Amino acid sequence: MPYVNIKITKEGNVTTEQKAALIKGATQLLVDVLGKNPATTVVVIDEVDTDNWGIAGQSVTKIRAK
Repeated sequence: MPYVNIKITKEGNVTTEQKAALIKGATQLLVDVLGKNPATTVVVIDEVDTDNWGIAGQSVTKIRAK
């Protein structure tokens, strides 16, 4: 059972339709590349607050505020 975890920053701009496209696309990629069964493929999207996502020692919130 493949498990895919997609992490994105939580900013309220990702639509339900976009998330559905990510789930469908990730599932299809595993089918196409590895021959996995889509019925047993799990895709989870985690939306992470920008205060909890750091790059180069700073939160994304601080980086984007500059």
